[in-house]
Amino acid sequence: MTVVVKLGGSVVTEKDEPETLDEAAIERAARAVASADEEVVVVHGGGSFGHHYATRHGVSRTDGTADALAVREIHGAMKRLNDAMVEALADAGVTAVPVHPLSAGARDGEGQLDLPTGQVRTMLGEGFVPVLHGDVVAHVGAGATIVSGDELVVALATGVDADRVGLCSAVPGVLDADDDVIDRIDAFEDVAAVLGGSDAADVTGGMAAKVRTLLDLDTPASIFALADLRSFFEGERPGTLVAGGDDES
Repeated sequence: MTVVVKLGGSVVTEKDEPETLDEAAIERAARAVASADEEVVVVHGGGSFGHHYATRHGVSRTDGTADALAVREIHGAMKRLNDAMVEALADAGVTAVPVHPLSAGARDGEGQLDLPTGQVRTMLGEGFVPVLHGDVVAHVGAGATIVSGDELVVALATGVDADRVGLCSAVPGVLDADDDVIDRIDAFEDVAAVLGGSDAADVTGGMAAKVRTLLDLDTPASIFALADLRSFFEGERPGTLVAGGDDES
């Protein structure tokens, strides 16, 4: 069984403080990943690392830059965060190895992400745990734009034929108007009225973009808090199930 799990930037960093790790959360997440019996692909968000520089340079998923310095600053920040994540996972006993999307993927002129996943499948087959991250990627006609961790999750889940997908967030799931967790989402229209953006700097669209992206998956995805990460690896479906085109209940 293959699992793709994303650790949100708001989970592993102090998102409103530039380049500040939440070391306790990272260690807790690393221990949970180490408990998994399945093949695991890890993706992490940008948090206070990539988002800080992307905002400074005005780069988003749709607004690009041809400034090589901007690309280096955004990617460099994400590499620093990725280094910290890989090190924490390794300290917990995970066979973690880094994979940097800037060197692997690109967007076409329509903005569609092309992310080859053959190397990730080979890594899994050889017993490694690939660790990818939100990044900048070359974009035809736009220089370079942001690729979010959620987009990477969708591309990876399809590319490695994932059996399960999980997104570990700063909240226990998608919340309704009363701050109660919504059990299941089958269409964006069902929750459009209650979804908003992140309070801290976020160039990837917040929860609304997350749900829209996950609805493109054939594999149902669970959105849950860090406290539920270990139970997710134990086979449970905590938080909100984003079912998309899959009829599985």
